[in-house]
Amino acid sequence: MKYFKLLLTLLLTLVVFFGLNSKFGSIPPIGKFLSPNQGFWQNENDENLSTTMQINGLKNKVSVHYDNALIPHVFAKNNTDLYRAQGYLTAKHRLWQLEFQTFAAGGRLSEILGEQALDYDRQERRRGMLFGAENALLKMQEDPETLSYIEAYRDGVNSYIHQLQPKEYPVEYKLLDYAPEAWTTKKTALLLMYMTKMLAGRESDMERTNALAKYGKDRFDLLYPDFFDVNDPVISKETDWSFIDITMPEAPEQKIPIDSFSISETINKPHPQNGSNNWAVSGEKSYSGHPILANDPHLSLNLPSIWFVMQLATPEHNSYGATLPGALGIISGYNNHISWGETNATRDVIDWYKIEFKDNSRKEYKHDGQWKKTTQRIEEIKIRNGATLYDTIIYTHHGPVTYDHNFKGNNAKAGFAMQWVGHIGGNNQRTFLKFNEGKNYEDYLDALKSYTAPAQNFVFASTEGDIALWIQGQFPNKWKGQGKFLLDGSNPKHDWQSFIPQEFNAHSKNPERGFVSSANQHPVDTSYPFYVFNDGYETYRNRVINDFFRAKDKFDIQDFKNLQNNNYNLKASELLPYIFANMDTSSLSNEEKEILKTIKMWDFYSEIDQIAPSIWESWWTKLYTIVWDEYDAESVAMEKPFVYQTIYMFKNNPKDELMDIIDTPKKETAKDLFLMTFKETAKELTEWKAKHGDYNWSAYKATFIGHLLQALPAFSRFDVPIGGDYNTVNAASKNHGPSWRMVVEMTTPPTGYGIYPGGQSGNPGSKYYDNFIDDWAAGKYMNLLFMQDQQDKKEIIASQTLTP
Repeated sequence: MKYFKLLLTLLLTLVVFFGLNSKFGSIPPIGKFLSPNQGFWQNENDENLSTTMQINGLKNKVSVHYDNALIPHVFAKNNTDLYRAQGYLTAKHRLWQLEFQTFAAGGRLSEILGEQALDYDRQERRRGMLFGAENALLKMQEDPETLSYIEAYRDGVNSYIHQLQPKEYPVEYKLLDYAPEAWTTKKTALLLMYMTKMLAGRESDMERTNALAKYGKDRFDLLYPDFFDVNDPVISKETDWSFIDITMPEAPEQKIPIDSFSISETINKPHPQNGSNNWAVSGEKSYSGHPILANDPHLSLNLPSIWFVMQLATPEHNSYGATLPGALGIISGYNNHISWGETNATRDVIDWYKIEFKDNSRKEYKHDGQWKKTTQRIEEIKIRNGATLYDTIIYTHHGPVTYDHNFKGNNAKAGFAMQWVGHIGGNNQRTFLKFNEGKNYEDYLDALKSYTAPAQNFVFASTEGDIALWIQGQFPNKWKGQGKFLLDGSNPKHDWQSFIPQEFNAHSKNPERGFVSSANQHPVDTSYPFYVFNDGYETYRNRVINDFFRAKDKFDIQDFKNLQNNNYNLKASELLPYIFANMDTSSLSNEEKEILKTIKMWDFYSEIDQIAPSIWESWWTKLYTIVWDEYDAESVAMEKPFVYQTIYMFKNNPKDELMDIIDTPKKETAKDLFLMTFKETAKELTEWKAKHGDYNWSAYKATFIGHLLQALPAFSRFDVPIGGDYNTVNAASKNHGPSWRMVVEMTTPPTGYGIYPGGQSGNPGSKYYDNFIDDWAAGKYMNLLFMQDQQDKKEIIASQTLTP
């Protein structure tokens, strides 16, 4: 019995800490948790798939048909009922996740977890998450139709919550001893901000400024080039930009405020590997004459999964795909006419400004030769079992002063303000609602126009035969160099002067090469007339993908599946031959020689049963760490050069002073580092083998899919046997990777295939909690049931009616 095994594991984890009926700090009483009347056991059978349920506010009845994967196929008579039903069903299967993510986005985790979450909450408030969500909600309120659907979704969630008895609460509420609260439209805005932060919240302005101060401009430009020499951009180099009739503004004389050294620690950044793959081929390159589209977003691997798959249908439109709990409509999917998917565009949409206050009161700041008024936003942070903290955050016209003497700074008369497109507010929800209803390229383009952030590469295909890709978001039209380093908050010429008009965002429709693709690489080449610099763009997956589509004339569905699961490690293939040719092996022991022989024979595919990928992973990690040991010795915030440029330095500057290890008297070169780190790798893997057994890639990488509450191993999956790593197209690393694989052929109606590493239910006791994981790891897909009417019930296991 699955629940019995889960409980035993959970008890082993918890019993040391919990008293049976006592509450210690924020930890709930275990007796209450185990109560047969209201505790853990009540969650074993939570599906209730065939009952008729009443939802206040419905205009007509809604039919819900569950297939054998617990995917709900929802048929409503109108959009308002459809999105009210979507809210209800999402809450039914994912209520705790739905709410917990918005608590995290809004800086409210201290209310649940106590003082241990306080620093996180302060950080999110100072990042302006609530501020951005409120601005987005204001923008959505300008669109009565979108707002009415968001309100319907809200009411659907609350209909479910109001029906619950405490004994029916999801297990996480019982474990943490709190209750769900009512859903609001602001929470939908917060969920969208959560995704904006996850995908567009990473920047390195402070770190780059510190590196510039340390190394000087010439050295900095070598280590952090604006373009890599292998740039194969999202929008192909052959694109004609002559239709663009404006250019970037002229750069002012720039004096960089070097005193960012007062910041030794920056706020947490999103995962550096957050990204994705997508592509589409035209009918001319398709085996069937129909365009084919694929998408696989790369995010942290969690349970419950970030995605919840649904079909949403009315008489006017019918869509299928992955939804985000908390947001309306299908996010990555298709309808009867078009398909769409996203990858992270990773454009630089956050800039930092040095602020000078008039005095310690911080009521005025210097700008354009005068003292201007600041505003104060007092954030109330409630702390479980503790006193409420009131954090006063200063706002300038740039945005929130994130760093000041109250938070990670040390100067009462100075601060650092964040300007972020995510704070502007946009009706991003409308974009996805319009995708769900779209019928052609013009509808897709119209849907994009209201989209602000996070910047995404939106891939598109239609049954009419069109394919396209737009790099969409609201992008400041910057002068060359603007935002690469810390900016002067007093200089009006350092302000964002304007935005790139939406029609001039980089895009491609029906290119001559017959395919479009993106994998988080540089968006354009140097001929694009607006400023875009290298902000950490991907350099390996994109080249494997583009070379694949250049390699032959026709592609079928299996080709697409194979590519999504492709484990070829281009990074290793470009560095290891150079190492083998330049490393002195004369001092190697016999055991070390055997390990070297193994990796020399590697075909560069990171498959689960191979030993070489484990050698490579250990070796590369040590090599990258030691070459940049100077950075680890710094007391200020700095970011190491990107992987591609590191390998460039090994090959082209092997005797550079940065190769020298600062803690040794010898002056090392790249050759020395290769040998030293290989010996360390051999030692580590030999010890690993003695302790754990064979270090094949599956065992050594040990991919796991963890519960959102990281202290709950009983609700997680460990040692998932999947190949690849974060540099392969199948970007599956230890706890990060393809979170939703989708392939769609634009037949009439479209034919879809999909899988994700989780299950539809958020209940750890359900057989639908993690039932997709094994197939996902093996590269298998579900044939997606896209019902065209309610008579097509061959795979339906239960039906439910939602009534007014």
